Amino acid sequence: MFNRLRDFTLAASCAAAALASALVPAAAQAQEQFVPLLVYRTGQFAPLGVPWADGKQDYLKLVNSRDGGVNGVKLAYEECETAYDTARGVECYERLKTRGGGASGFDSQSTGITFAVSEKAPGDKMPIITPGYGLSQSADGSVFEWNFPLLGTYWTAADVMIQDILKKEKGSLKDKKIALVYHDSPYGKEPIALLQKRAEQDGFALTLLPVTAPGVEQKSTWLQVRQLRPDYVLLWSAGVMTPTAIREAQATGYPREKIYAIWWAGSDHDVKDIGAGAKGYNTITIHDTASQDRVHDDLRRLVYDKNQGTASDKSEVGSIAHTRGMVISMLQVEAIRTAQEKFGKGKPVTPEQVRWGLENLNLTQARLDELGFGKILRPVKTSCSNHIGADWARIAQWNGSKWDVVSDWYQADAKVVGPLVKTYAERYAKEKGITPRSCN
Repeated sequence: MFNRLRDFTLAASCAAAALASALVPAAAQAQEQFVPLLVYRTGQFAPLGVPWADGKQDYLKLVNSRDGGVNGVKLAYEECETAYDTARGVECYERLKTRGGGASGFDSQSTGITFAVSEKAPGDKMPIITPGYGLSQSADGSVFEWNFPLLGTYWTAADVMIQDILKKEKGSLKDKKIALVYHDSPYGKEPIALLQKRAEQDGFALTLLPVTAPGVEQKSTWLQVRQLRPDYVLLWSAGVMTPTAIREAQATGYPREKIYAIWWAGSDHDVKDIGAGAKGYNTITIHDTASQDRVHDDLRRLVYDKNQGTASDKSEVGSIAHTRGMVISMLQVEAIRTAQEKFGKGKPVTPEQVRWGLENLNLTQARLDELGFGKILRPVKTSCSNHIGADWARIAQWNGSKWDVVSDWYQADAKVVGPLVKTYAERYAKEKGITPRSCN
């Protein structure tokens, strides 16, 4: 009898201990917010993807170190390698979307992946965050309830490039020739609709020159450029395609100061090895990610000085691609913070609640200054109908050794971009059977 009692007591104690051990991680996990990190550290776009991924992860580390998380909720994260492949990106999305009680939204880092997961997002109730890329028409929140192309789209970039060229040409592009050299993929094709509209409006001839991925062979393209002699070349590339394009322009004698590159083709790694050969090369910078601010000092002091940085070289901090990665994570973190204000401060929030936070962001200048991004971003405020928030941009130019910001602030021309967004959003809604929300 005693033995049976002893065995029962021991079994009960073990069961209680097992239950306790099971409950402790669950309780700990309840105070974490999971942020999935889709990356491409390998593949054709790796030169861009590595510093971009480093910046995203570094900012999450900084928030955990400096602030103890978001109101005490630590940020947990996991990278998933896509190699910029759509099928692999969808696999990452499916594997991570329920992690940690529900992912806090996906920055897919790829237009192709964005196209694919955007169809899944409404059913999964999962926000898709695409700062500076993705579907340009997803700025319309009445149709794209779960998509957030914060800070700008490829239509923003193309329009701002044309505005800066117009300024150089004293307000007229009539009879000018502009060539678009682009990665032959959904990413590279995104600006075409906007440029065709501007060509019709402003009277310039637009020539489209697709480059087959990965873009390491461009001789025939730049021979076409030499024969055409366009007044300007717009470059929609990334990764290995970018330095190849600059070297081919150099070899054919095309002036680098006549080239305008999308923000993903305007990072330090694109030009530093070419040096003076790339002098004059222009890139558009989403908001002003070519600038330095206090957030960089905080990251060096609180993360890298403790040997906890993600990048292999501390000098990467402050580079354009790394800063863009930090900006993206900051937007996600502030959406989580905004959601907590409504649904429970100091508690993890669900993907659907994060979506509300993304739609109700209000990053004032004072708040951006507090976060250490006041020199990099202008105020951002989203709404039901406005999923961009603010689409400011500037032009930076490579001087042979570093980037100089050489323009004032630009915003996309709403009279041009607005009707395009409306037309393409309505077309998408009809194709997908979506009933637009009322945003009154």
